[in-house]
Amino acid sequence: MTPSQPIPCILVVDDEPDIRELLEITLQRMGLHTLSAGTLREAHALLAQQSFNLCLTDMRLPDGDGIELVEHIQRHWPYLPVAVITAYGSVDTAVQALKAGAFDFISKPVELGMLRDLISGALSLGLPEDKGNTAAEDADATHPQGLLGESACMQKLKQMLYKLARSQAPVCILGESGCGKERVAREIHRLGPRAKHPFVPVNCGAIPTELMESEFFGHRKGSFSGALSDKPGLFQAAHGGTLFLDEIAELPLHMQVKLLRAIQERAVKPIGAATEVAVDVRLLSATHKDLGELVTQGRFRQDLYYRINVIELHVPPLRERLEDLPLLAQHILQRIATRGQDRRKGLSEAALLQLQSYRYPGNVRELENILERACALSDDALIRPTDLQLPERLNVPLSAKEPSLDAQLDAVEKHSLLNALSQHNGNHALAAQSLGLSPRQFAYRLQRFKLNA
Repeated sequence: MTPSQPIPCILVVDDEPDIRELLEITLQRMGLHTLSAGTLREAHALLAQQSFNLCLTDMRLPDGDGIELVEHIQRHWPYLPVAVITAYGSVDTAVQALKAGAFDFISKPVELGMLRDLISGALSLGLPEDKGNTAAEDADATHPQGLLGESACMQKLKQMLYKLARSQAPVCILGESGCGKERVAREIHRLGPRAKHPFVPVNCGAIPTELMESEFFGHRKGSFSGALSDKPGLFQAAHGGTLFLDEIAELPLHMQVKLLRAIQERAVKPIGAATEVAVDVRLLSATHKDLGELVTQGRFRQDLYYRINVIELHVPPLRERLEDLPLLAQHILQRIATRGQDRRKGLSEAALLQLQSYRYPGNVRELENILERACALSDDALIRPTDLQLPERLNVPLSAKEPSLDAQLDAVEKHSLLNALSQHNGNHALAAQSLGLSPRQFAYRLQRFKLNA
């Protein structure tokens, strides 16, 4: 902290005077200003009167709890980090606070060394330039940009992302292959206080086993054959930022042990080094596998599972948000045109209808491949159904239970309607005639299956 920089001010909220005094003395010895409150109401009043760099609050207050305060700060001062103090062993309470947007938590009895580390970590991240800790004025800085879609499940996902971005809790992103887990991780990073620091993605399944330790933790010159110079590992490359471990279920057990130690100690020991190197990273992970089941099978360490899976975030598959497909397709076609410097192509109504009838086992990645192929095959400005080359099957997702007869008949009827529309380029009259239906009967069926758009 240089002489020109203002001294950070910390808000301490706790109803026990002795604990408040202990916290204030600790913070003041760190060279920080403090103000304290004994109730939720007092905390609200102080927040309205003064700017703070960090809020440290107990979970239990006479007129409310710490989660209420976290949510209040998230609404009005989204860039202000909040750390909560929980009762010993109250993991569920801590997780609730982290999900609400808390930066971090510490358990009672408060260990002062850990408290100092927490405060130093929060303050070292800083606040975005020209933002202070006031409510966000720039929508681009606080709204997920890389996630397209306005469906209900995507809106829910975006709201959760914003809360998680201000937390330092490990997040495990779950979802099928191709649904955009890395894009979600990048948004958590971009929206959070580490945005100006590195985002380092790692595909755990793509690193040869014999090179994993060197890749993750680095090595010193001469530590093994071929080590011609010092090399920093991925943890060091992500220092101050975010380390994203994609397909974490692919890590072998011996690396899981080393990864757990690095996370717990916040330090790594490069191969051939005599001492450890401190690292500060936000850990995000992702997998399309059931980690809980892998733990049961003995293929994934339970202690690592609990460490990385503090918060689970589910990314919906494309088939559960097909109403987002027109927007996704438009964005993908624009990107293809920009990359190839060709004229942008559009989708015919019949092609769009056919795309919306498909189930996408490969999710958004498969949609990208389909449109890439269609652009190459299309001879004019509009992509037709024949350019899509979709599989000739309903592609209903697998289910543990056999669908009912009514559901199967509905699926067949819906497929027939879409197929007729595709064959007649969206002409309702000709499509109805081909199925032996009157225009009125055809319109009724379109409305029943919500295909009239």
